[in-house]
Amino acid sequence: MLFADVIRTKRDGNELTDKQIQFFVDGLADDSIPAEQISSLAMAIFIKSMTFEEAGRLTNKMAASGTMLDWEKEDLGGPVIDKHSTGGVGDKVSFMLAPIAAACGCFVPMIAGRGLGHTGGTIDKVESIQGYNATPHFDAFRKTVKNIGCAIIGQTEELAPADRRFYAIRDVTATVESVPLITASILSKKIAAGLQGLVIDVKVGSGAFMKTTDRAHELANSLIQTAEKAGLKSHAIITDMNEVLGSTAGNAVEIRESVLYLRNDVRESRLNDVVLSLCTEMLIIGGITNDRDIARERCEQAVSSGKAAEIFGQMTAALGGPIDFIENYDKYLPKAPVVRDLYADGYVESIDTHAVGNVIIGLGGGRSKADDILDLSVGFTNIASIGTKLSIDRPLAVIHASSVSDADLAAKNLLNAYTLSESVPTQRSIVNETLTV
Repeated sequence: MLFADVIRTKRDGNELTDKQIQFFVDGLADDSIPAEQISSLAMAIFIKSMTFEEAGRLTNKMAASGTMLDWEKEDLGGPVIDKHSTGGVGDKVSFMLAPIAAACGCFVPMIAGRGLGHTGGTIDKVESIQGYNATPHFDAFRKTVKNIGCAIIGQTEELAPADRRFYAIRDVTATVESVPLITASILSKKIAAGLQGLVIDVKVGSGAFMKTTDRAHELANSLIQTAEKAGLKSHAIITDMNEVLGSTAGNAVEIRESVLYLRNDVRESRLNDVVLSLCTEMLIIGGITNDRDIARERCEQAVSSGKAAEIFGQMTAALGGPIDFIENYDKYLPKAPVVRDLYADGYVESIDTHAVGNVIIGLGGGRSKADDILDLSVGFTNIASIGTKLSIDRPLAVIHASSVSDADLAAKNLLNAYTLSESVPTQRSIVNETLTV
């Protein structure tokens, strides 16, 4: 088979056959197809798109290009379910969701990524916990999931290697935004992780990759329809990302907020709604219950009883972190040397959340290049949400920085990301829509 014929098939708007897709994935995995031909096919797919069946075949074959985890032989006694987020600012949901779902009878093998660009990375955040090993051997990963119920680790080279090469080429050829290719990239890694069900948090707004509701709906529908064709049960929830999720943005500061949530000390309302909504869908898709009200109540009880916090602490200890992290979290999280309140006057009318993420990059808490080394201590706490009345008694945010000059620049840029008004603005719902097949 000539790969030029594969490119020609898609260029002409036709559906790729099973053999053509297998030939393509094999060539991705063993480097036998040159980058220029891969980029040509990527552009053809970008322009001509793919059917759900076609994207499902690509998903399964990229998943099978490397190690595929099999949880059936572990005899777990519960459903293997995970969550994927399309990325946002202040998105710390994973740290609450995984132990809550585990407390309710799910098993959550969460393989997450690092941050690049304006969105933060789950693995960067969890590595701010002293001693936490986010890249353990798979045996340790399996053991933690089986014995505790959840584990949060980083992506490995063994999972979906064909996707890893394909994404790197898409990244430099202006084809990242292709919905079927985003879909296949996300789902191939989740299928390789051995999941029985997946809940997808598709974010929309100024801090999301999908800026409009139509685009978010297109991606959500593509994900759940393609997952069905690939044999993976999934639900999608579209959630608002026109402001920071929760009251913190950074790395260590988001872990601290997550611990306070799990301890039932402080639960910011928008964050709480997203966490409980996603956890509810995990219980529904896993067959724990078919009643959403019951599912949400079980998730609520997992927090209020302390069970979810206990599981997070056990997971942290099992992966190299301190055994008393939940009780003494401040002892094990890095702290920035400069902490400063930022004041303004008026009601918060709107927020350029993408710009807020870029301010964190400027502080050193996010990456502009893949090899950037992060300062895990910096970021923002007590971030004002839309509708908040700012005054001398209520700052816009608390800045955590490594130097006075960094704090000064962050203050200027953060103010520029906020639009203030003299009147109370209309607030929007955080959970927009739930999609199922």
